[in-house]
Parts: sequence; C-alpha cells; structure tokens
Amino acid sequence: MPQSMHNYWKLFLAEGIMLSILGLTAVIVPPMAGLLATVVLGWLFFIAGIVGLVATSRTPEAPGFKRSLLSASVAVIAGALLLWNPFQGLVTLTYVLTVFFAVDGMLIVILAITYRRELSGKWEWMMVNGVIDLMIACIIIAGFPGTLVSAFSLLVGIDMMFGGAALIAMALEARDASVT
Repeated sequence: MPQSMHNYWKLFLAEGIMLSILGLTAVIVPPMAGLLATVVLGWLFFIAGIVGLVATSRTPEAPGFKRSLLSASVAVIAGALLLWNPFQGLVTLTYVLTVFFAVDGMLIVILAITYRRELSGKWEWMMVNGVIDLMIACIIIAGFPGTLVSAFSLLVGIDMMFGGAALIAMALEARDASVT
C-alpha cells in the first residue's frame, strides 16, 4: 500500500461518505436534483462568462484577445440558456453525461486493473464502479427510466453511491494496511 494512501485514508473516507450521501439524495429526489444541478451549472457558466468578459475587455492587447472574448461570450450564452430553460438544459446535460459515463467507466476499469497490479486490496470496488458507469451509459442510451429528467438524477445518484462505496472500501483498506 503506498504511503500516501495510508496517510490520507481519512480524506478518502470523508469523500466516499459525502459522495454516497449526495448520491442517495439524488436518487430519492430525482427531478429536483437534476434541475438544481442544471441551475447551479447555469449560474456558474453565466458568472464565469461575465468575469471573463470583464477581465478580457481590460486587456485588448493581450495575445488571444478575440478568442478569450468569444470564449467568455459563449459561457455567458450557455449559462443564460441553462437558466432560461432548465428542462432543456437537463436534457442536454443528460446526453453529455452519457458520454461521460461511457468514457469514465472505461477509464475506471483500466485504473482498477492498474490498482490490482499495485495494490491487492479492494480494487474490485473500482472495477464494479467502472462497470456500473458503463451500464448507466447503456441504460440511458436504451431510454430507461423513461424521462431524461429522472434519468439524470437517478443514474448520477447511483454512480455517486457506488463511487462513494468504492472510496470508503479503499480508504478502510488503506487504514488497515501495514505500510512498508
């Protein structure tokens, strides 16, 4: 067990517990969690875009001025669109998350295999988390559970609960492992 994992097992445990709690909340109240995430993301884009426009406008001689101005403008527009119609934004976010789950699932499976070679304990939880991510992507593509508003929160919640469980298991293994 690497020294860093042993030294910081409490942080991994706290992150795992928080992810599990947030995931459970998203599963229990799917529509509200999805809309809340969409609105928060909308405000983040909008505010970041405004800050970017202000900062960029003060440095017209800087390299990449037009690109920075365009990027900040796109952030403002994206944020405004998410805030204007959160349901449509939620649909778009669900499509983006489908791609995320597919890619993240593959990467977590690869990471689990790497951990299996380097660490003997609890790598299986990471493998399960990666497979769950891949299954979630397939479920969304297949059209279950019927509405994208429910799918977003329900499936993100499930992912967060399994990710949290994997972190908890690995943190407890790191706590108990003898450091060499």
